Amino acid sequence: MVKLLDRINEPADLKELTPSELEQLASEIREEIITTVGANGGHLASNLGVVELTIALHRCFESPHDKIVWDVGHQTYAHKLLTGRRERFSTIRQHGGLSGFAEREESPHDAFGTGHASTSISAALGMAIARDLAGENHSVVAVIGDAALAGGMAFEALNQAGHLGTKLIVLLNDNGMAISPSVGALSKLFYRLRLDRRYHRAREDASHMAAKLPMGTKLRQVWKRVEKGVKGIIIPSMFWDELGFTYIGPIDGHDITELETVLFQVKKYYHRPTLVHVVTKKGKGHRPAETDAVGFHGVSPNQSKKESSPSYSEVFGKTVLRLAMENPKVIAITAAMPESTGLSIVADKFPKRIFDVGICEQHAVTFAAGLATQGFCPIVAIYSTFLQRAIDQVIHDVCLQNLPVIFAIDRGGIVGEDGKTHQGTFDLSYLSFIPNMVLASPKDENELQHLLYTAVRANRPFAIRYPKGPGLGVSLEEELHELPIGKGEVLRTGDDVAILAIGSTVAPCIEAAQRLADKGIGCTVINACFIKPLDSSLILDAAQRIKRVVTIEDNALKGGFGSAVLELLESSPIHELEIERIGLPDEFAEHGSLDTLRAKYDLDTEGIVKRVLCAFPQLASLVETKK
Repeated sequence: MVKLLDRINEPADLKELTPSELEQLASEIREEIITTVGANGGHLASNLGVVELTIALHRCFESPHDKIVWDVGHQTYAHKLLTGRRERFSTIRQHGGLSGFAEREESPHDAFGTGHASTSISAALGMAIARDLAGENHSVVAVIGDAALAGGMAFEALNQAGHLGTKLIVLLNDNGMAISPSVGALSKLFYRLRLDRRYHRAREDASHMAAKLPMGTKLRQVWKRVEKGVKGIIIPSMFWDELGFTYIGPIDGHDITELETVLFQVKKYYHRPTLVHVVTKKGKGHRPAETDAVGFHGVSPNQSKKESSPSYSEVFGKTVLRLAMENPKVIAITAAMPESTGLSIVADKFPKRIFDVGICEQHAVTFAAGLATQGFCPIVAIYSTFLQRAIDQVIHDVCLQNLPVIFAIDRGGIVGEDGKTHQGTFDLSYLSFIPNMVLASPKDENELQHLLYTAVRANRPFAIRYPKGPGLGVSLEEELHELPIGKGEVLRTGDDVAILAIGSTVAPCIEAAQRLADKGIGCTVINACFIKPLDSSLILDAAQRIKRVVTIEDNALKGGFGSAVLELLESSPIHELEIERIGLPDEFAEHGSLDTLRAKYDLDTEGIVKRVLCAFPQLASLVETKK
């Protein structure tokens, strides 16, 4: 049987489909998403939940003339399938293939590039004002989830949108779930609506009454609108009125006909900011994802395979639990990611000592600062790419006051298929310039647990950055101990090249040193461990003795570890130094597998060997001499 999806090359192809064909199309889209995500990995549950919503949007609006702005952008798989990217969909999240997020360079239908939450209303409002200034009349729609709506930036945008009063549609996709269950007062408001018996009983009573009345189609439509009006019993619509918005909903997000009816009306007749409240089910149509939306938020290829070594996140969570058991002042904070950061086991044991603040990274940091002023030891677990959103709070609220807040920076460095918006390749740069900050990165999971133990006792701002994925499988020492702050360690000695490595780059440097040794080139390998403060004496001693220095980091070269080493060497009296820095150039890293990207930037063993030999061609003569 020919698939309907194969006939959809652009949104206009949706216009003539019948209701039954639309249901079939939704089923085919889900099948395509499940199959592709199973092979490539990606965001599953969130995409399955917005299939009907995406179809309705593209039937009601004329993209790209009308602007559809997706918040976060990780739920755009159906959108990509319907906007001319169906034939390339199998390449999603693969190097050189489609991005897993909305990306302007990829299609004119991606009105705004997104990867972080709570941005859509701000961007959409900017587009709406640009439309007004240009004297145009197209629609602008911001699609935002209930968790992202609780972000401070979203509230700021709602406030201005209501004040300006321009035509803007905010479509609230309310599935009751972020990556973890949504938190916050606004989320609880929507949750009460979904569960309140009075609301559903009133709707049922109204429906039963309407069924007994002799009325035509027109009157039935009027009655249905009255029936929906019972929401006023429950929802404090004054909240939205005071913000300057017209509130419509809740609407069944899996009923395409109902969605289209509402969206067409809003598009045609509403000329002020309007919030359309749509209720969807995350993971819709795939039983495992419906019952475990958190587990199926992000899916790895062949998810059934278990990693042989615990992940850095797991080791982090277990260490925090251990520290919390020993010290009642230890508090854990997460921004909507207790499971992903490994803190769920802490929540199970100490539910009152872990705080999930929602998708509010700025608040998380300053909240931690407040705790620190009162003698507590807050540990803030945030992905590297998301901590970027709170850099002012790190500077102004933590480091300026020299408060003992610990930053556990997960997914530091290259993260792989999530691509540009999620690569954690700037943290060494944006944290190392801040006074009072200690910045460290462990070479393995055992060093991670010792760094956490050290940070709890340091009584100062302390950031620990570690990579995504499984650890190296090293043994975890039973007894934790403090590491001397600002001290590195020599892992291997040699007289020809000094390799200074940090974090996840240490292991491939050890392997590269062995391969170079096989060629007759001796390498000293130093695990710097600390980016700030650097172990100046160790680095200067190696540079003075060997004269050839290589730095390596999975971070941007500008302002990173190598830059710090260069500054140190420049201020020293050492002359005739040869220096090679390996890291990410001045560009945003594309999506692709970890192995692919590490090879691209010479961060794997082969790349390190190649760069050493190319940087110091005179080593070839040394090899010949030693022979």
